[in-house]
Amino acid sequence: MSKSSITRLFAGAIAAVVVGLTIGIAGLVAALANGAVVIDGSEVVTLNGEPLAWGIAVLFIATLVVAAGTLAAIASWVGALINTSRLDDKTWFVVLFVLGLVSIGWVAMIAYVVAGPDSTAQDSTRSARAGLAGN
Repeated sequence: MSKSSITRLFAGAIAAVVVGLTIGIAGLVAALANGAVVIDGSEVVTLNGEPLAWGIAVLFIATLVVAAGTLAAIASWVGALINTSRLDDKTWFVVLFVLGLVSIGWVAMIAYVVAGPDSTAQDSTRSARAGLAGN
């Protein structure tokens, strides 16, 4: 997988998570604004079925969108790991792997997208050099 493909997948993953969170917050606000839950003081007084059901449906859709974004982010991380494992210098691979395992892989992925190497570009350069050397 090329770095440009990994970058597009990671950007799509971030966009999906942001859209999912936005849908979820908007659905929650709309449900509360339409009286899904009536609160008096510190106690819930009434639950209204129709706005509550719509709110739950919107939150379910938002959850699916965030889950799809999360899966895309994991796929981009795995792609970046495979890409960097082909490099002679394993620093990027180790950083991506370790930060991914301790749940801050998004930091490493942002760094990789901005400044990381692409092993597929090195492979094509090596092929071109080998072709020139053979002539």
